[in-house]
Amino acid sequence: MWPTTDRATAWWRSDPDRYWQSIDAAVRAHGCDSPVAVLDLTAFEHNVADLRRRAGGVPIRVASKSIRVRSVISEILSRDGFAGVLAYDVSEAVWLATESGIGDVLLGYPSVRPHAVRALIADDVARSRVTLLVDSAEHLDIVDALVPPAQRGDVRVAIDLDASLKLGGGRLHLGVRRSPVHSPEQARTLAESIDRRPGFALVGVMSYEAQVAGMGNGVAGKPLTNAAVKLLQQRSMAELIERRTAAIAAINTVRELEFVNGGGTGSLEVTATDPSVTDIAAGSGFFGGHLFDSYAHFQPAPAVGFGLDVVRLPAPGIATCAGGGWIASGPPGADRLPLPVWPAGLKYVGTEAAGEVQTPLRGAGGLTVGDRVWFRHTKSGEICERVNEVVVIARDADGSARVVDRFPTYRGEGKCFL
Repeated sequence: MWPTTDRATAWWRSDPDRYWQSIDAAVRAHGCDSPVAVLDLTAFEHNVADLRRRAGGVPIRVASKSIRVRSVISEILSRDGFAGVLAYDVSEAVWLATESGIGDVLLGYPSVRPHAVRALIADDVARSRVTLLVDSAEHLDIVDALVPPAQRGDVRVAIDLDASLKLGGGRLHLGVRRSPVHSPEQARTLAESIDRRPGFALVGVMSYEAQVAGMGNGVAGKPLTNAAVKLLQQRSMAELIERRTAAIAAINTVRELEFVNGGGTGSLEVTATDPSVTDIAAGSGFFGGHLFDSYAHFQPAPAVGFGLDVVRLPAPGIATCAGGGWIASGPPGADRLPLPVWPAGLKYVGTEAAGEVQTPLRGAGGLTVGDRVWFRHTKSGEICERVNEVVVIARDADGSARVVDRFPTYRGEGKCFL
């Protein structure tokens, strides 16, 4: 069912009407109700190959929060160039390590949830495969308070090293607000603290350069902004590579690490040049949300999209769809909304935008009740929380589409982690 070769010709860009119209026809022929999410395998294969190419031989760790479909995660991990999962929740990590048999699951965020942490500690298989993320001794204290060291085996932990760029003595912060561990000295101090504690095994470091991986540098119509973003990204990566290399060297004097994770979909090429990094995280790039349309150095194919039914025509030129408020995380703005892509020319009504239960769209003169409108999601984490399954699309040599499978999402398997 998974294509063995990539027949991608990029006609999803050169002829998007044909691309989305063929998906709509395939889904309708299969009798799928909306809201319906689809995964186009040809576009997906293009993205897999492009991510691997951009990583330049450095293994890619799959960021599960951007996929949330177990069968897709397992399929990616069966390919050369991909190894391990970056999970977003402890219960999810235990589930993937035990039910899916994934041998290397790194938490991308700290957790203080008592039941989830106890369940991890109680499961010998999960405890040997899952690595908790910490950035302070308080995280260790919480684990010890739940299950004392004498009553458990070693818990694998990794240090979250801040990858943000601080300028002007820290007055300007470029990046996300994550770990307080920024300098090599702070990293070594925390490593020493972990190493002294019974019941813990320091095995890795995670370091996410969001200001590079998560910022578009090719926004249409903004050449000066793009130039400034590229300059800051170059400066940030030069500083980070030097600092991260020094931090890893300092930690290795305390305990030799198994892995150092960095990067994201938007920074694969440059993160791969960091000699301290052993694997790079990527997630949204597999599905290709429209956020990446604003990146200059790559553009993934729109492998995933979703269709909503037109349920009424409240005024001439306006069609209202059922549902639609599938908003991406991040600062509120138009770029966090789903992008209507087919039929072409549809725009949001400014006073309503994408609504929880209805979404009116302008420019809908040819639509009638019962038609379907197709959207692209912004990032990726939001889409599979909204549906129980993803309808899988395969294509013949002429580009015609057909439904070949249905994959349950985390939600479809009855899981809600965050």
